[in-house]
Amino acid sequence: MKAVLFLLYAGYRRAGGLKEVTSTACIYVLTAIALAALIAPIAHIVINGVSSLSIDFIVQEPAESGRAGGIGSILISTFLIVAISLVAALPLALGTAVLLSEFMPRSKVVMPVVRNALDVLAGVPSVVFGLFGLAFFCRQLGMGYSILAGGLTLACMILPVLIRTFCNAIESAPPSYKLASASLGVSRTATLWHITLPVALAGLTSGCVLGLTRAFAETAVLLFTSGYSDRMPTSVMDSGRSISVHIYELATNIPGGQNAAYGSALVLLTLLSAISMAIHFASVKLQSKFLGVTLPTWR
Repeated sequence: MKAVLFLLYAGYRRAGGLKEVTSTACIYVLTAIALAALIAPIAHIVINGVSSLSIDFIVQEPAESGRAGGIGSILISTFLIVAISLVAALPLALGTAVLLSEFMPRSKVVMPVVRNALDVLAGVPSVVFGLFGLAFFCRQLGMGYSILAGGLTLACMILPVLIRTFCNAIESAPPSYKLASASLGVSRTATLWHITLPVALAGLTSGCVLGLTRAFAETAVLLFTSGYSDRMPTSVMDSGRSISVHIYELATNIPGGQNAAYGSALVLLTLLSAISMAIHFASVKLQSKFLGVTLPTWR
Protein backbone atom coordinates (compact mmCIF):
# COMPACT_ATOMS: atom_id res chain seq x y z
CA MET A 1 0.00 0.00 0.00
CA LYS A 2 2.83 2.40 0.86
CA ALA A 3 4.47 1.62 -2.48
CA VAL A 4 1.28 2.45 -4.39
CA LEU A 5 0.84 5.74 -2.46
CA PHE A 6 4.49 6.61 -3.11
CA LEU A 7 4.10 5.98 -6.85
CA LEU A 8 0.95 8.08 -6.96
CA TYR A 9 2.67 10.89 -5.07
CA ALA A 10 5.71 10.68 -7.30
CA GLY A 11 3.49 10.87 -10.37
CA TYR A 12 1.72 13.88 -8.92
CA ARG A 13 4.98 15.71 -8.20
CA ARG A 14 6.47 14.85 -11.57
CA ALA A 15 3.47 15.96 -13.64
CA GLY A 16 2.30 18.66 -11.30
CA GLY A 17 -1.35 17.88 -11.86
CA LEU A 18 -4.27 15.64 -11.03
CA LYS A 19 -4.59 14.19 -14.54
CA GLU A 20 -1.28 12.36 -14.30
CA VAL A 21 -2.17 10.89 -10.92
CA THR A 22 -5.58 9.76 -12.18
CA SER A 23 -4.18 8.18 -15.33
CA THR A 24 -1.44 6.41 -13.35
CA ALA A 25 -4.00 5.04 -10.89
CA CYS A 26 -6.24 3.86 -13.75
CA ILE A 27 -3.32 2.07 -15.41
CA TYR A 28 -2.46 0.23 -12.18
CA VAL A 29 -6.09 -0.71 -11.52
CA LEU A 30 -6.70 -1.96 -15.06
CA THR A 31 -3.41 -3.91 -15.01
CA ALA A 32 -4.39 -5.53 -11.72
CA ILE A 33 -7.83 -6.47 -13.10
CA ALA A 34 -6.27 -7.97 -16.25
CA LEU A 35 -3.75 -9.98 -14.23
CA ALA A 36 -6.46 -11.19 -11.87
CA ALA A 37 -8.65 -12.28 -14.79
CA LEU A 38 -5.69 -14.23 -16.17
CA ILE A 39 -4.44 -15.76 -12.94
CA ALA A 40 -7.78 -16.56 -11.26
CA PRO A 41 -8.98 -19.35 -13.61
CA ILE A 42 -5.50 -20.89 -13.79
CA ALA A 43 -5.17 -20.85 -10.00
CA HIS A 44 -8.66 -22.33 -9.62
CA ILE A 45 -7.81 -25.24 -11.94
CA VAL A 46 -4.45 -25.85 -10.27
CA ILE A 47 -5.87 -25.79 -6.73
CA ASN A 48 -8.74 -28.14 -7.55
CA GLY A 49 -6.90 -30.42 -9.96
CA VAL A 50 -3.52 -31.04 -8.38
CA SER A 51 -4.93 -33.58 -5.93
CA SER A 52 -6.04 -35.82 -8.83
CA LEU A 53 -2.66 -35.91 -10.57
CA SER A 54 -0.56 -39.06 -10.42
CA ILE A 55 1.22 -41.42 -12.78
CA ASP A 56 -1.77 -43.77 -12.67
CA PHE A 57 -4.09 -40.91 -13.64
CA ILE A 58 -1.97 -40.22 -16.71
CA VAL A 59 -1.57 -43.80 -17.96
CA GLN A 60 -4.70 -45.69 -16.86
CA GLU A 61 -7.93 -45.89 -18.80
CA PRO A 62 -11.07 -44.27 -17.36
CA ALA A 63 -13.28 -46.36 -15.08
CA GLU A 64 -16.77 -45.82 -13.70
CA SER A 65 -17.62 -43.36 -16.51
CA GLY A 66 -14.51 -41.33 -15.72
CA ARG A 67 -14.97 -41.01 -11.95
CA ALA A 68 -12.09 -43.41 -11.35
CA GLY A 69 -9.08 -44.60 -13.31
CA GLY A 70 -7.18 -42.15 -15.48
CA ILE A 71 -7.07 -40.52 -18.89
CA GLY A 72 -4.53 -42.66 -20.77
CA SER A 73 -6.86 -43.62 -23.62
CA ILE A 74 -8.25 -40.08 -23.69
CA LEU A 75 -4.78 -38.63 -24.26
CA ILE A 76 -4.03 -41.13 -27.04
CA SER A 77 -7.28 -40.26 -28.81
CA THR A 78 -6.56 -36.56 -28.40
CA PHE A 79 -3.05 -36.84 -29.83
CA LEU A 80 -4.33 -38.83 -32.81
CA ILE A 81 -7.10 -36.32 -33.55
CA VAL A 82 -4.78 -33.32 -33.28
CA ALA A 83 -2.04 -35.02 -35.33
CA ILE A 84 -4.47 -35.81 -38.15
CA SER A 85 -5.80 -32.25 -38.16
CA LEU A 86 -2.32 -30.71 -38.30
CA VAL A 87 -0.99 -33.12 -40.93
CA ALA A 88 -3.99 -32.30 -43.12
CA ALA A 89 -4.15 -28.54 -42.45
CA LEU A 90 -0.55 -27.31 -42.23
CA PRO A 91 0.62 -28.15 -45.79
CA LEU A 92 -2.60 -26.79 -47.30
CA ALA A 93 -2.42 -23.64 -45.20
CA LEU A 94 1.24 -22.96 -45.97
CA GLY A 95 0.81 -23.63 -49.70
CA THR A 96 -2.27 -21.40 -49.91
CA ALA A 97 -0.57 -18.63 -47.93
CA VAL A 98 2.49 -18.72 -50.20
CA LEU A 99 0.25 -18.63 -53.28
CA LEU A 100 -1.78 -15.69 -51.99
CA SER A 101 1.18 -13.71 -50.66
CA GLU A 102 3.89 -14.37 -53.24
CA PHE A 103 2.54 -15.62 -56.55
CA MET A 104 -1.05 -14.44 -56.98
CA PRO A 105 -1.41 -11.11 -58.83
CA ARG A 106 -2.25 -8.19 -56.53
CA SER A 107 -5.78 -7.70 -57.81
CA LYS A 108 -7.79 -5.02 -56.03
CA VAL A 109 -10.91 -7.13 -56.48
CA VAL A 110 -9.89 -10.76 -56.01
CA MET A 111 -7.51 -10.45 -53.05
CA PRO A 112 -9.85 -8.50 -50.74
CA VAL A 113 -12.64 -10.97 -51.49
CA VAL A 114 -10.41 -13.95 -50.70
CA ARG A 115 -9.10 -12.41 -47.48
CA ASN A 116 -12.58 -11.40 -46.32
CA ALA A 117 -13.83 -14.90 -47.06
CA LEU A 118 -11.02 -16.34 -44.93
CA ASP A 119 -11.88 -13.95 -42.11
CA VAL A 120 -15.53 -14.99 -42.28
CA LEU A 121 -14.63 -18.69 -42.24
CA ALA A 122 -12.25 -18.14 -39.31
CA GLY A 123 -15.13 -16.63 -37.34
CA VAL A 124 -17.70 -19.34 -38.10
CA PRO A 125 -18.87 -21.05 -34.88
CA SER A 126 -17.30 -24.44 -34.34
CA VAL A 127 -20.70 -26.11 -34.08
CA VAL A 128 -21.26 -25.29 -37.76
CA PHE A 129 -18.08 -27.13 -38.69
CA GLY A 130 -19.26 -29.96 -36.46
CA LEU A 131 -22.50 -30.27 -38.42
CA PHE A 132 -20.55 -30.17 -41.68
CA GLY A 133 -18.21 -32.92 -40.47
CA LEU A 134 -21.16 -35.02 -39.34
CA ALA A 135 -22.90 -34.70 -42.70
CA PHE A 136 -19.85 -35.03 -44.96
CA PHE A 137 -17.16 -37.12 -43.27
CA CYS A 138 -19.29 -39.25 -40.94
CA ARG A 139 -22.26 -39.93 -43.22
CA GLN A 140 -21.41 -39.04 -46.82
CA LEU A 141 -17.95 -40.66 -46.76
CA GLY A 142 -19.03 -43.41 -44.37
CA MET A 143 -16.41 -42.76 -41.69
CA GLY A 144 -18.94 -42.79 -38.88
CA TYR A 145 -18.00 -41.44 -35.46
CA SER A 146 -14.25 -41.86 -35.71
CA ILE A 147 -10.94 -40.26 -34.86
CA LEU A 148 -10.28 -39.72 -38.58
CA ALA A 149 -13.56 -37.87 -39.07
CA GLY A 150 -12.87 -35.70 -36.04
CA GLY A 151 -9.33 -34.88 -37.18
CA LEU A 152 -10.37 -33.97 -40.73
CA THR A 153 -13.21 -31.78 -39.46
CA LEU A 154 -10.79 -30.03 -37.10
CA ALA A 155 -8.47 -29.47 -40.06
CA CYS A 156 -11.27 -27.72 -41.94
CA MET A 157 -11.96 -25.54 -38.91
CA ILE A 158 -8.38 -24.38 -38.25
CA LEU A 159 -7.45 -24.03 -41.94
CA PRO A 160 -8.75 -20.42 -42.39
CA VAL A 161 -7.01 -19.31 -39.19
CA LEU A 162 -3.73 -20.85 -40.28
CA ILE A 163 -3.92 -19.37 -43.78
CA ARG A 164 -4.53 -15.82 -42.50
CA THR A 165 -1.78 -16.11 -39.89
CA PHE A 166 0.69 -17.54 -42.40
CA CYS A 167 -0.17 -14.81 -44.93
CA ASN A 168 0.53 -12.11 -42.35
CA ALA A 169 3.81 -13.77 -41.39
CA ILE A 170 5.03 -14.11 -44.99
CA GLU A 171 4.04 -10.55 -45.88
CA SER A 172 5.89 -9.24 -42.82
CA ALA A 173 9.23 -10.10 -44.43
CA PRO A 174 11.00 -6.83 -45.38
CA PRO A 175 10.57 -6.08 -49.12
CA SER A 176 14.22 -4.95 -49.25
CA TYR A 177 15.32 -8.55 -48.71
CA LYS A 178 13.33 -9.71 -51.71
CA LEU A 179 14.54 -6.82 -53.88
CA ALA A 180 18.16 -7.52 -52.95
CA SER A 181 17.70 -11.19 -53.76
CA ALA A 182 16.06 -10.38 -57.10
CA SER A 183 18.88 -7.95 -57.98
CA LEU A 184 21.35 -10.82 -57.55
CA GLY A 185 19.39 -12.96 -60.01
CA VAL A 186 17.99 -15.36 -57.43
CA SER A 187 14.73 -17.00 -58.47
CA ARG A 188 11.48 -16.30 -56.62
CA THR A 189 11.31 -19.88 -55.42
CA ALA A 190 14.83 -19.79 -53.99
CA THR A 191 14.11 -16.42 -52.37
CA LEU A 192 10.99 -17.88 -50.81
CA TRP A 193 12.75 -20.92 -49.33
CA HIS A 194 16.00 -19.30 -48.25
CA ILE A 195 14.93 -15.77 -47.28
CA THR A 196 11.19 -15.17 -46.91
CA LEU A 197 10.21 -18.29 -44.97
CA PRO A 198 13.19 -18.18 -42.54
CA VAL A 199 12.47 -14.51 -41.81
CA ALA A 200 8.77 -15.30 -41.33
CA LEU A 201 9.45 -18.37 -39.19
CA ALA A 202 8.44 -16.67 -35.93
CA GLY A 203 5.04 -15.71 -37.36
CA LEU A 204 4.58 -19.14 -38.91
CA THR A 205 5.32 -20.71 -35.54
CA SER A 206 2.75 -18.47 -33.87
CA GLY A 207 0.18 -19.68 -36.38
CA CYS A 208 1.07 -23.30 -35.65
CA VAL A 209 0.71 -22.73 -31.92
CA LEU A 210 -2.63 -20.99 -32.47
CA GLY A 211 -3.95 -23.86 -34.56
CA LEU A 212 -2.55 -26.43 -32.14
CA THR A 213 -4.13 -24.88 -29.07
CA ARG A 214 -7.47 -24.48 -30.80
CA ALA A 215 -7.40 -28.09 -31.94
CA PHE A 216 -6.55 -29.34 -28.45
CA ALA A 217 -9.26 -27.27 -26.77
CA GLU A 218 -12.05 -27.79 -29.29
CA THR A 219 -15.17 -29.54 -28.03
CA ALA A 220 -18.23 -28.85 -30.20
CA VAL A 221 -16.68 -30.15 -33.42
CA LEU A 222 -15.63 -33.43 -31.82
CA LEU A 223 -18.98 -33.97 -30.12
CA PHE A 224 -20.46 -34.36 -33.62
CA THR A 225 -17.67 -36.32 -35.29
CA SER A 226 -15.25 -38.32 -33.12
CA GLY A 227 -17.74 -39.72 -30.63
CA TYR A 228 -17.68 -40.43 -26.90
CA SER A 229 -15.84 -43.73 -26.54
CA ASP A 230 -13.25 -43.67 -23.74
CA ARG A 231 -11.65 -46.98 -24.72
CA MET A 232 -8.09 -47.22 -26.03
CA PRO A 233 -8.31 -46.74 -29.82
CA THR A 234 -6.81 -49.41 -32.05
CA SER A 235 -7.13 -47.49 -35.33
CA VAL A 236 -8.14 -44.06 -36.58
CA MET A 237 -11.51 -45.49 -37.58
CA ASP A 238 -12.40 -46.12 -33.94
CA SER A 239 -14.49 -43.70 -32.00
CA GLY A 240 -12.37 -41.65 -29.61
CA ARG A 241 -13.05 -39.09 -26.91
CA SER A 242 -10.78 -36.04 -26.82
CA ILE A 243 -9.69 -34.54 -23.52
CA SER A 244 -11.85 -31.46 -24.03
CA VAL A 245 -14.93 -33.62 -24.61
CA HIS A 246 -13.93 -35.71 -21.59
CA ILE A 247 -13.79 -32.61 -19.39
CA TYR A 248 -17.19 -31.52 -20.69
CA GLU A 249 -18.72 -34.92 -19.98
CA LEU A 250 -17.28 -35.12 -16.46
CA ALA A 251 -18.31 -31.59 -15.56
CA THR A 252 -21.88 -31.72 -16.92
CA ASN A 253 -23.15 -35.30 -17.28
CA ILE A 254 -21.26 -37.44 -14.77
CA PRO A 255 -22.24 -37.07 -11.10
CA GLY A 256 -19.14 -37.10 -8.95
CA GLY A 257 -16.83 -36.40 -11.87
CA GLN A 258 -15.71 -32.93 -10.77
CA ASN A 259 -12.33 -34.01 -9.36
CA ALA A 260 -11.43 -35.92 -12.50
CA ALA A 261 -12.60 -32.97 -14.62
CA TYR A 262 -10.27 -30.60 -12.78
CA GLY A 263 -7.42 -33.07 -13.04
CA SER A 264 -7.99 -33.46 -16.78
CA ALA A 265 -8.16 -29.68 -17.21
CA LEU A 266 -4.85 -29.28 -15.39
CA VAL A 267 -3.25 -31.91 -17.62
CA LEU A 268 -4.57 -30.11 -20.71
CA LEU A 269 -3.29 -26.76 -19.46
CA THR A 270 0.14 -28.19 -18.67
CA LEU A 271 0.28 -30.00 -22.00
CA LEU A 272 -0.56 -26.89 -24.02
CA SER A 273 1.99 -24.80 -22.11
CA ALA A 274 4.74 -27.37 -22.58
CA ILE A 275 4.05 -27.84 -26.30
CA SER A 276 3.85 -24.09 -26.94
CA MET A 277 7.18 -23.48 -25.19
CA ALA A 278 8.84 -26.37 -27.03
CA ILE A 279 7.64 -25.05 -30.41
CA HIS A 280 8.83 -21.55 -29.51
CA PHE A 281 12.32 -22.72 -28.53
CA ALA A 282 12.57 -24.87 -31.66
CA SER A 283 11.53 -21.97 -33.90
CA VAL A 284 14.12 -19.65 -32.33
CA LYS A 285 16.86 -22.25 -32.88
CA LEU A 286 15.81 -22.86 -36.49
CA GLN A 287 15.53 -19.17 -37.28
CA SER A 288 18.95 -18.53 -35.76
CA LYS A 289 20.41 -21.33 -37.88
CA PHE A 290 18.78 -20.16 -41.12
CA LEU A 291 19.66 -16.48 -40.63
CA GLY A 292 23.13 -17.13 -39.24
CA VAL A 293 22.59 -14.96 -36.16
CA THR A 294 21.94 -15.61 -32.49
CA LEU A 295 18.42 -14.56 -31.57
CA PRO A 296 17.21 -14.03 -28.00
CA THR A 297 14.98 -16.77 -26.68
CA TRP A 298 12.25 -14.35 -25.58
CA ARG A 299 11.42 -11.49 -27.90
